Parts: sequence; C-alpha cells; structure tokens
Amino acid sequence: MDNCIFCQISSGKIPSQFLYEDADLVVINDLHPVAPVHLLVIPKKHIATLADISESDQSLLGKIMLVAKQMADKTGISEKGFKAVFNVKQWGGQSIYHIHLHVVGGAPLHIHVA
Repeated sequence: MDNCIFCQISSGKIPSQFLYEDADLVVINDLHPVAPVHLLVIPKKHIATLADISESDQSLLGKIMLVAKQMADKTGISEKGFKAVFNVKQWGGQSIYHIHLHVVGGAPLHIHVA
C-alpha cells in the first residue's frame, strides 16, 4: 500500500531504526510511548486490521507473538510483566490501519481489561 506509513517504514522507504528485522517483521520504538518501553511489532505484509486476517495469516500472527516475547526479554520487561495489545478499528483505538502489536512495559501499567 503506497500510502500506508507502516508499509513505507517496513520497506525502508521511510528511514527508521529497526530494533529487529527479518523477512516478515520489523520492530521499532513507538514515536509516542506510553511507558518506558513501547515497541511496535509490524508485519511487512499489509493487513489493515486484525478483523481482516485469514487462516493463511496464522503463522505470521504466531511469529508476531514470538518476536514480541523475544523483544520483551531483550528489553528486560519480561520479568515484571508487560502488555501486548492489538488495537482494532475505530472503537478499539486503531489509528494506523496496518496491523501492529504494541509491546508496552518497564513500569506499572494501570489499564486493565477484564
């Protein structure tokens, strides 16, 4: 998608410091962090929302979760805990329509979803 900022970032058209990169994913720091550690795990494949995934995306989604765990370990937030959040569509707080997982930690987080 030519006008998708995450497609442009993941393809290198917009320079960004990748904390992790492989053939399927990149990880960057969020530009507007809500905690000391706030990472975005972004697939290179454009999928607008989590509501748009299909069975063919199953391994990609598993990889997103695995890389999130690895990055939480690497940044030192695993031991005390962290949040891993997909925002989905308008009411779910999604502002960029390209799926991405927020990995947030490094301080007590007081947002609870039961």
